[in-house]
Amino acid sequence: MLSLQQLSDRVELEQLSIRYANAIDSKNWDELDQVFTADAYIDYRKLGGIDGRYPQIKKWLAEVLPNFPNYCHLVGNIAVTVTGDTATGRTLCINPMDTKLPSGGSQVMWLGLWYNDKYARTAAGWRMTERVEQGCFQHNVPAHMAIPSA
Repeated sequence: MLSLQQLSDRVELEQLSIRYANAIDSKNWDELDQVFTADAYIDYRKLGGIDGRYPQIKKWLAEVLPNFPNYCHLVGNIAVTVTGDTATGRTLCINPMDTKLPSGGSQVMWLGLWYNDKYARTAAGWRMTERVEQGCFQHNVPAHMAIPSA
């Protein structure tokens, strides 16, 4: 049976993935401050992005994602392992993205991925210290946006 602390930790860690998805989908970049530590390492290269420390990534997200008319992140299958004041986790994400086509119009591409995360308990609560994408599948990606195989 899980202790109250174990249940609390699990819920707080799961909420980080949900908070992340909602912040990205609502383009509320400052909400990500409640998800990541200031020095968190984030790696989006597997699906065509960049890697770096949180401040650089936050700026990049705010510049790049508005180029997509619509998108959403459905997260689930969140598995976490807590060891004292640190934790690791893996979260499934299904990410349809409406992409502009060079000839006009748009099409929806589908990206499937896992986020492999590391967490730390801070004075402000749990925060992600690392998030690394792991590709799973790609569907309907336009030729001009070719992403290396997942």
